[in-house]
Order: sequence, then C-alpha cells, then structure tokens
Amino acid sequence: MDLRLNWVGFKTLLRKEVLRVVRIWVQTIVPPAITMTLYFIIFGNLIGRRIGTMDGFDYMQFIAPGLIMMSVITNSYGNVVSSFFGAKFGKHVEEMFVSPMSNATIILGHVCGGVARGLMVGTLVTVVALGFTNLSISHPLITFSIVILASLVFALLGFVNAVFARKFDDIAIIPTFVLAPLTYLGGVFYSISLLPEFWQRVSLGNPILYMVNAFRYGILGVSDIDIIWAYMIIIAFILGLFSLNLALLNRGIGTRE
Repeated sequence: MDLRLNWVGFKTLLRKEVLRVVRIWVQTIVPPAITMTLYFIIFGNLIGRRIGTMDGFDYMQFIAPGLIMMSVITNSYGNVVSSFFGAKFGKHVEEMFVSPMSNATIILGHVCGGVARGLMVGTLVTVVALGFTNLSISHPLITFSIVILASLVFALLGFVNAVFARKFDDIAIIPTFVLAPLTYLGGVFYSISLLPEFWQRVSLGNPILYMVNAFRYGILGVSDIDIIWAYMIIIAFILGLFSLNLALLNRGIGTRE
C-alpha cells in the first residue's frame, strides 16, 4: 500500500466533502441552527419556565449540551449518507474504487468530512445557545473528545446506511425511524433519574444516552451515567462500525452489485 498516494487521496476526499458543505451552506449549516433556535425558544424558554431547574441547573442550561450534541450527530450522519449514496447514484464511486486509494481511505475521507460538518454545525448551535443561556466548559478535554468521538460513530453509521441504500428513500428510513427516536429518548430533554427504575434500565440500552450525558458532563459537570463506560461504549462502536464498513467495501456489498 502506497501511504503517500493514500494520503493524497484522503486529503482530496476530505477537501471535496468540506467544500461541498461550505458551498451549499444555506442547506447544510443554516437549517440545523434555525431548528435548534426553535428548540431553545419552545423547550428552553417557554416550557423551561414551568419546569424550573434540573440537576441543579436552569432548564435552558441543562438541555443546551443535549441540543448541541443532537445537532452534531444528526449532521455527521446526514452528510456521509447523502454524500456516499450520491456517489453511488452518480456512478462516480467506481472512480474511487479503481484509484490507488484503499477502501479504508475511502471510508476515512467521507467520515472525516461528516465529522467536519458536524463540528461546524455544533459550533454554530453553541453560539446560538450562548444567546439563550450561560455555558462554561467544566472539563474541556472530555467535552472536545466526546463530541469528536460521537460524530465519528454517526458518520460511520451513515456510511453503513449509504452502502445498503438502493434509492433515495432508503437514506431517510434510519434517520426518521431509528435515529430521531433514539435521540429524543437519549436524555436530551430530561434526566433519566426522573424515570421509573424499569425505564431507567431500558434507557441504558440507548447509545445516544451515553454521548449526551458525557458531553453534558464535560460542559456542566453532571451526568446520569459513568463517563468511563461512555468512552468504552463509544470507542467500541467506532471500532465495530469501521470494521463493518471495511468488510462491506472489501466484499463489494452495495457498491459492485
């Protein structure tokens, strides 16, 4: 394997993905910020006044980390699934496969592009959040590492969806029927300590819960789950999903049929 050629291929793919996001920023960056603004106004400002405090914080402060994380993971996922499926649909994915790039490089180029979009949207949503509440980062290393690792997980998951997708409708099924419910039930708007014991145990099976709570711990210093467990679960997902994507490309599943 020629590392130099793969490095050039990776940089080219990453540059293409970032330019794609920036070029159509009105579609890729602005809408999530507007959506999150509505969440802050409705849930944080209007409903939050009735709720009061949660885990010792103003409700607006409590939901801010969850909303930031929600925007990061949904946009990391959406960028990769739309980009790689678009390459399949346009038939130019074949050009990548006949190039000197390895399959791992193809995956990393698209995934890092998804992470870049997730971080751009997350940064903008953070700026929006600061217009509604005060946020100070309690644990900077945890905050930044969790947001990058979480975006990696969903960028890799978006790649899996893109590999199996055969039509445009297929790239909307998982975000609508899987990702959205898991996000809303992942502790974005509430602490699972408020749930009955049975539903607390059920919630522990939701991977987004660990990401949201670890990110909230990084900013506010409070969490419903053990941070070490959060890191272990997130890293396990990254390794498992990357291995799955590599196996799918090596076998040509969804790409050479």
